[in-house]
Amino acid sequence: MIESLNENYWTQRYENNQVGWDIGHVSTPIKDYIDQLTDNDIKILIPGAGNAYEAEYLWNQGFKNVWVIDLSKTPLQNLRSRIPDFPASQLIHGNFFEHHSQYDLIIEQTFFCALNPIMRTDYVTKMQELLVEGGKLIGLMFKIPLNTTHPPFGGKEEEYRSIFSPYFKIEIMEEAYNSIPPRMGNELFVKMIKI
Repeated sequence: MIESLNENYWTQRYENNQVGWDIGHVSTPIKDYIDQLTDNDIKILIPGAGNAYEAEYLWNQGFKNVWVIDLSKTPLQNLRSRIPDFPASQLIHGNFFEHHSQYDLIIEQTFFCALNPIMRTDYVTKMQELLVEGGKLIGLMFKIPLNTTHPPFGGKEEEYRSIFSPYFKIEIMEEAYNSIPPRMGNELFVKMIKI
C-alpha cells in the first residue's frame, strides 16, 4: 500500500471525501503561533498543504507571501475557490522533494505523517535546503504509534529529535497543550531553527 501513495491515491481520497486528517479549519496550535507573527512580508511555505486552511488563515491575516504545494490538484482548487484572489503562481501542483526555492518559515501540518517513514531523513534534509539561514520549521507532528501500512504514520519524540537535531536547533518539541479535543495528547508542537 505504501508504494501507492502517489498523486492518484491522494486525489481519490479528496474526491471520495476520505480525508480524516482534514479538520475543516486552521488547527489551534498553528493559529496561535501565526497570531504571534509580526512581519507580514516573510515568505512562507506549506508543503503537502491539502485544503490549506493554514494558508487561508495567513492570507486573511495579511500574509500575502504564502506558497502551498500539494501532489494533488484537487485541494489546491479547493483553496482557490475559497480565496479567488490567491495567486495561482503561489499554488504549486507538484512533488515537494522536487521543489526549489527559499523560505523564512515552513509550516508542518499532517504532511510528515503522510510520507512513507523511510522518507523522513529526506524530508529533514529537504526542509533544511528550503529554509533560509535561521529559517524556522514549525507545526504539529503526531505522537502516536508508528504503523507501516497506511497514513497517518506516527512516531515518537525520541525518533524525531534524532533525525532533526543534526540540521535544526530544536527550540520546542512538546505535547501541544491546545490541540483540538480529538487530538489532545497525540500531537507534538515543534519549532525548529535551521542551523
